[in-house]
Amino acid sequence: MSIPAAFQNRLSIPVIGSPLFIISGPELVMAQCRAGIIGSFPSLNARPLAQFEEWLQRLSTELGPDDAPYAVNLIVHKSNDRLMDDLALCVKYKVPMIITSLGAREDVNAAIHSYGGIVMHDIINNKFARKAVEKGADGLIAVAAGAGGHAGTISPFALIREIREWFDGPLALSGSIATGEAVLAAEAMGADFGYIGSAFIATAEARAVEGYKEMIVGSASSDIVYSNLFTGVHGNYLRPSIVNAGLDPDNLAVSDPSAMNFGSGGNTDAKAWKDIWGCGQGIGAVKAVLPAGELVARLKREYEAARARIAGPSVAIRAA
Repeated sequence: MSIPAAFQNRLSIPVIGSPLFIISGPELVMAQCRAGIIGSFPSLNARPLAQFEEWLQRLSTELGPDDAPYAVNLIVHKSNDRLMDDLALCVKYKVPMIITSLGAREDVNAAIHSYGGIVMHDIINNKFARKAVEKGADGLIAVAAGAGGHAGTISPFALIREIREWFDGPLALSGSIATGEAVLAAEAMGADFGYIGSAFIATAEARAVEGYKEMIVGSASSDIVYSNLFTGVHGNYLRPSIVNAGLDPDNLAVSDPSAMNFGSGGNTDAKAWKDIWGCGQGIGAVKAVLPAGELVARLKREYEAARARIAGPSVAIRAA
């Protein structure tokens, strides 16, 4: 297992709570970390910049040595004009883990390494994975088919296998993971972490509106639509939210990727993530809105039960 020891010893289950645009805030992150998983949030959720520093101060002082570490997501794309200011604050507060998205930069990685921080970079294919590691990323987040938000299209079985042929560092798997069994399956494939986002939208601490939470509870994989219309990058969204915005989910236009907009809008009058709600295919496992700690406890029970099941003799051995 390639999870750094300083992280592994503080986890109750090998899970990273993915950074949820608009939705993740200090309350959710602290609940996740106290339950024993790595909690994270996008820096751009804190507006203005002064609020981002307030959040970092709070996490740095209120989380203790027995809690899991936390992470901050930085959008490393030219459209993010706040990147360098956010990076400076991450260095000031020595954020334990940085999750970089939409680009890999050596200077960003070097700044995080200057105080001993770890950089995990999210990718959707093996080509981008190699580029990220070449530019100094410590670990990778394989965003496979079925993940919420800006998801890839490659099967997790194929993507993890291709990456593990050359990379033995920290590796997280994103894509339809919403149960403890799925976390164990990710490990069996070669990942170190399950990367879970959509299930945490339907938690008490999440900053999602109640309609969003209820839609996740009431939806399943068949309710997910893959489109690049809303931000310029392909992602998975809840079909009912598209319908509620007055659009036909089966006849969405294709957006110009150069029109990417992640901070305040999108490419239609209906805005991602305010009106068009992102979500992954694993939400069939989400049956109720729970406190984040209860969700983590369920994941842990399912994970341990699955480990116990596979520890017994296989069907083939019993038949023999």
